[in-house]
Amino acid sequence: MAEAGRAGRSATVLAALTIAGDLLMLQLAFLVLGLGVVTLIPAAIALQRVLPEAIAQEHASLLRRFWRQFGWALRRFWAPGLGLCALAVALVTAVLFWSATPGPVRIVALALLIPLAGLAVGLYLAVLAVLPAADDAVTTRALVAAGAWFLQRHPLAVAAAVIAFATWVLLLMRLPTFVVVGSGLVPALLAHALVRGRRRV
Repeated sequence: MAEAGRAGRSATVLAALTIAGDLLMLQLAFLVLGLGVVTLIPAAIALQRVLPEAIAQEHASLLRRFWRQFGWALRRFWAPGLGLCALAVALVTAVLFWSATPGPVRIVALALLIPLAGLAVGLYLAVLAVLPAADDAVTTRALVAAGAWFLQRHPLAVAAAVIAFATWVLLLMRLPTFVVVGSGLVPALLAHALVRGRRRV
C-alpha cells in the first residue's frame, strides 16, 4: 500500500512537471512568434487554442499544433489584431498622460478611462475564453459577439480575472523579467480558468 501510494504521488508529480514543461514551451513559442506587432495577437490566439490540449495532455506534438494554429490565426486575424494593439497603446498612453496631469480634470479623465480599460481587458479575456471552442471558419465579428455574450453571462468571474490581470501587470512593472515566463501564459490561463469554472457550475 505504501509503495502504491508513493508510486501514485510520483506519477502525479511527473504529470505536473510535464504540463509545466509544455506550458513553458508554448510560452517560449509565443514569445518568438509574437515579437512583431502584426503577429502578437495571432500568437496569443494560437496559444489559447492549444492550451487546453497541453493541460489535458491529450495530444503530442504541441509545437506543431501551435504552429498550425498560428498560421490559421495570422491569416484570419492579423488586421483586427493590429487594431487591438493600437487600441491598447492608445488606452495606456491616455491613462499615463492623465495620471501625470495636475488638476481636477485628471480625476474625471481617469474615472472614465480606467473602467473603459477594464471593460476592454474583460472583453479580451472573454474572447480568449471562447476561442478553443470556436470553429475554424469563425469571423472576428462572431468571436467578439461570443466574447460579449460570455461577459454578459459571467460578469463577476470576468471582473475577477481583470483584477488578476491588473495585478499581473503591476507585478511586471516591478519585475519586468517575468515577461519571459508569463506574458502569454497568464492571460491564457486566466481565460482558461473562466471556462473551466463555468463547467464546474
